[in-house]
Amino acid sequence: MFYHPKDGHGLPHNPFNAIVTPRPIGWISSRDGAGNDNLAPYSFFNAVAYEPPQVMFASTSAKADQDNSKDSVANIRETGVFCVNIVEYAMRDAMNKSSGMYDKGEDEFALAGLKKAECKTIACTRVAAAPASLECRLTQIVKLPGQSNYTVFGEVTGIHMRDDCLKDGVFDVLTFNPLARMGYKDYTIVREAFSLERPE
Repeated sequence: MFYHPKDGHGLPHNPFNAIVTPRPIGWISSRDGAGNDNLAPYSFFNAVAYEPPQVMFASTSAKADQDNSKDSVANIRETGVFCVNIVEYAMRDAMNKSSGMYDKGEDEFALAGLKKAECKTIACTRVAAAPASLECRLTQIVKLPGQSNYTVFGEVTGIHMRDDCLKDGVFDVLTFNPLARMGYKDYTIVREAFSLERPE
């Protein structure tokens, strides 16, 4: 099968996001200028540089009570900071609960029953029990083609790692099993790992 995206695929559901998988989930916490906390998952997320460490996530839809974006993008545009919380399998239901299109100012931490912790290098809240959290300062927001598509880039200014996830000096993802997004309504879990040596 081949199709031009502009012409449609003719399938019951869009296959595009099922092709680019698995995708790590950035559970983005942010705070607006009035001090309201927000938490939302984004599966268009990844690390993009080592030195200095940098990450990105993309928001691809809009809410009626925001100006052609979602709460996360609006808050980050306003305050210049955000935090990426890593999602473990045990937090799948809380992550899913926080993904709803709630009214501006609604606290997804409370809705999902999650304990908050304050970040150390930025004025923002993080998921206290997350395996890891990356405190970020906004570097740029890039408007992408499409009505409500934005990519948010940030430099990591502080890193939290849960102590039980450190094994012999290594951050061991198999201790918490990261959740990843597949296509449609599907997710997967990292339960196995193997190593490869790069050629000289």
